[in-house]
Amino acid sequence: MLRLMSLVRLFVTHPLGQGQPVPLTREQAHYLFGVMRLEPGAEVALFNGADGEWRAVVAETGKKGGLLNCMTQAVAQGEPPDLWLCFAPVKKARTDFIVEKAVELGVRRIQPVATEFTNSERFRQDRHQANAVEAAEQCGATFVPEVADLVRLDRLLADWPADRHLMFCDETRAGPATALSGAPEGPWAILIGPEGGFSAAERARLAGMALARPVSLGPRVLRADTAAVAAMTLWQAALGDWR
Repeated sequence: MLRLMSLVRLFVTHPLGQGQPVPLTREQAHYLFGVMRLEPGAEVALFNGADGEWRAVVAETGKKGGLLNCMTQAVAQGEPPDLWLCFAPVKKARTDFIVEKAVELGVRRIQPVATEFTNSERFRQDRHQANAVEAAEQCGATFVPEVADLVRLDRLLADWPADRHLMFCDETRAGPATALSGAPEGPWAILIGPEGGFSAAERARLAGMALARPVSLGPRVLRADTAAVAAMTLWQAALGDWR
């Protein structure tokens, strides 16, 4: 099947299948008919995170809504590896960047964490979930990761799953990037600290976790948004779906 990257891609919350009608919200109708200027008969690519990507045709248009009809599946449903990205929020535009790249690079869950040195503890979960949807629409993904609410790091670690390995990106280990070859398969998470780094107490707690694996991201100290991209790239190349 060919991916319909030349068509407008739209995330919807309705089931998708052959002959399935898909009603549009006011915002979706404005985008398709007011911004993209689509008319009846035009084709759109739809996905809902569960049923793959479908080719649909515009059946009805309107300022407050509209209707699409599903025709054929273009791409089967695909999911990224079982990887979480845990990171301390930073300035607005840079947090937007982290969420966007997490979707593009492929994670299952985006988990913001408040650490002792986190500079920005404001995190609009609804806004960043919308950012994740938009990123999936743009990059051709059929899966949209969950963007969770902000949680304190100590609480996250207290309830840490017994089967999930943790790639702890430690800024004090500046040097050659840590190789992940030979690391165990299975569920993983990446933890990126704030601009001020982890506190001594946080670093000690992470060092004491049996599932935590401290890693270096190279010889230079990276900004938080750069570190997130570097860490996801290393993990995907060694353990993810880039192999």
